[in-house]
Amino acid sequence: MIKLKINNREIQVEEGTSVMKAAQQAGIDVPNLCWHDELEHFTSCMLCLVKDGRNGKLIPSCSIEATNGMDVITDDDEVAEARKTALELLLSEHVGDCEAPCQVACPAHMNIPLMNRLIAAGKFDESLEAVKRDIALPAVLGRICPAPCEGACHRKTVDEPVSICMLKRFVGDKGTGNVIAPAEETEYKVAVIGAGPAGLAAAYYLRLRGIKVTLFDKADKAGGQLRTEISSDILPPDVLDKEIAAILQTGVNFQGGKSIDAEMFAEIRKEFNAVVVASGTIGDESSGFGLKATPKGFVVDKNSYQTSIENVFAIGNALRTSRLAVRSVGQGKEVAFSVWQYLCGQPVKGESRIFNSRFGKLVSEEFSEFMKESAPAKRNYPDAGGDHGFSAEEAVAEAKRCLHCDCRAIDDCKLRIYSDRYQADQKRFKTSERRKITKLTTHSTLVYEPQKCIKCGICVRLTEKEGEKFGFTYVGRGFDVEMGVPFNEELEQGLTETAEKVAKSCPTGAISFKTTCPPE
Repeated sequence: MIKLKINNREIQVEEGTSVMKAAQQAGIDVPNLCWHDELEHFTSCMLCLVKDGRNGKLIPSCSIEATNGMDVITDDDEVAEARKTALELLLSEHVGDCEAPCQVACPAHMNIPLMNRLIAAGKFDESLEAVKRDIALPAVLGRICPAPCEGACHRKTVDEPVSICMLKRFVGDKGTGNVIAPAEETEYKVAVIGAGPAGLAAAYYLRLRGIKVTLFDKADKAGGQLRTEISSDILPPDVLDKEIAAILQTGVNFQGGKSIDAEMFAEIRKEFNAVVVASGTIGDESSGFGLKATPKGFVVDKNSYQTSIENVFAIGNALRTSRLAVRSVGQGKEVAFSVWQYLCGQPVKGESRIFNSRFGKLVSEEFSEFMKESAPAKRNYPDAGGDHGFSAEEAVAEAKRCLHCDCRAIDDCKLRIYSDRYQADQKRFKTSERRKITKLTTHSTLVYEPQKCIKCGICVRLTEKEGEKFGFTYVGRGFDVEMGVPFNEELEQGLTETAEKVAKSCPTGAISFKTTCPPE
């Protein structure tokens, strides 16, 4: 047996065990991208670097065998910096969006591509659920949102953007209301002051977490400026009433006709575990709340919305005047997460944004590649007119225009996960000209996007091990090498029996499953 130390822990492993395997046996995670348990080491990503404490040298743990007396350090500043550099070198050639540009541009960070795919599949209730994970008032916002998402849509470069707002309106109108059940009720009680878009959204997302919510507003009916400042021709009252009713039906206790002054605010703070102030522009009534403020609004932590009083949070126009209801709705969702952190005794940091790869604008040579997965039709407009919105057939047709810009491996891409962990800078080694995007879509179940490949060789080694007739191989030499099917065969011929295994083993989503809709 070999005796060594890893992070000052003495362990024993069998002779011939790699340092990485030794660390894994000790329960110590060493990041890696080109490693696969069923294959020999490849030593290409250099993410598994560790330090030999005896001489201070950095070594690839996947290929170096453990030896007697070794003193391994798996995580210090020098190791972390080396891994970060390795990731940044890989990112310099990795061309792809993690999140679609439309989702990045949406102030509520709505999963627009998923909504589109579900509508295209005719799954309207499921699409409403996808929307309401991020937007509590889809039918309302589908009528009044200025659609910053459409301004960022890649399809706009080809012809016209996908009609995202009209699709959101469609699922809000078509869906059956409460498609997401609240979690089991907790002991926590939270007051939300103000029943405009921010307050309604906060109440909804707090309620989904099982929190008992009381929603106060000085008006007899909820809605705030949605009810008083927007023409009924643009936002019919029955549409607003329907969506508010869906929120209240989750168990939110609405208390209308309650103008909250300083004395009542103090009582609310005593009665409830936390308070969310979403009461609009600061006025005389809120001046005595005891919260730090400027002439523009209450002062909060920009990530958590926590005010100068730890159990009080503020969102919407209580921070600064904004005409974007979608921003207020997004803040309502985000503050619910922060309040939950506070109630659970966790550090109140708010929702974090994970690393997001972006490649910029499409160029004309790439239009045809993206159109391989999209309907070629021009932008659809409702035959019955904008007041009536899309029919089901029109919505399906419009949703099929989506280019599927988001990554199919967005939730489990190891390159993204580790880039976030080490705070890698995608632009550090940026070249003057990026690789052009290509999509190989001829396989019945898989898509291969070579520009996302980091040349880990897992696909080549797996298909060889499993005895594929063609499999994958290295095409070209030097910096221009790519993974591909030999003899210019189609993707379907290269990946037959190993298709699923290769897709699940790809660390970047370069080879991935075509569909990312939830199964039936």
